[in-house]
Amino acid sequence: MSRYIIGIDLGTTNIAMAYLDKDTEDSIPEIFPISQVSDLNETKVEETISSFIYLPDDKEVPAGSLDLEWAKKRDFSIGRFARKQASLVPGKVISSSKSWLCANNVNRLEPILPWDRQNEKRQLSPVSAARYCLEHLKDAWNNQFDEKFEEQEIILTVPASFDAVARNLTVQAAEEASLKVTLIEEPQAAFYSWLQEHNDNWRENVKAGNRILVCDIGGGTTDFSLIEVADTDGELNLERIAVGNHILLGGDNLDLTLAYVIAAKIKEESGTQLDNYQLAGMTHACREA
Repeated sequence: MSRYIIGIDLGTTNIAMAYLDKDTEDSIPEIFPISQVSDLNETKVEETISSFIYLPDDKEVPAGSLDLEWAKKRDFSIGRFARKQASLVPGKVISSSKSWLCANNVNRLEPILPWDRQNEKRQLSPVSAARYCLEHLKDAWNNQFDEKFEEQEIILTVPASFDAVARNLTVQAAEEASLKVTLIEEPQAAFYSWLQEHNDNWRENVKAGNRILVCDIGGGTTDFSLIEVADTDGELNLERIAVGNHILLGGDNLDLTLAYVIAAKIKEESGTQLDNYQLAGMTHACREA
């Protein structure tokens, strides 16, 4: 039997992980700090890790400069440094790969990311990108705990509006990382967190017949879930009764809008028209700002 329950928020822009020790009485969830490359030959531990994967060309960076304590001779990087590289070499960094899991106009099992890169050997499929991120979490955990990550009870969040195909692809990515996961919708996870924070008095804040709208605005999607409060034999129960349509609208769109505003200003003041590559770098720079 597993000792820990692990929750993973596999976000479009950032990933967070928390765990609960079932062997400890009155245990509460704790954030798992994630080790990651912050610069060449530098690592840092942070509460979240950016969902960015930097795939440099051969000999582009010094050998060993992307290594982690548990991973030597690594030729890619996930997290802070990858996110920083996105504004410098956007064509070599995968970002927002989660959004591609629900893109039914492409083959999500083919190495298509980064998009338009002319080097298939340095591209990943959306499913493989998710696997890389999950494997990073697994390896970071196993580097600190004796209890193997893959042997724990793992809960993985997905947008409520993900269709069956996108959910199955998420599970496939987990399986390829040797993980067995249970999916939970992100707005429900947020609502469960609210219930935990109000564990002693949540029933005083709602009543039978209430409908609660949970709005989750993330990096790549905006999710709506409607939860109804019902009276069942004198007990208040909660039931999700509706989910909004899949909306690819989130922080990514804010970054892109800022980039277009700046690009227009540059053209107005200097006459210079940014090409697609420069616009991609500008978009990532806006995200950092």
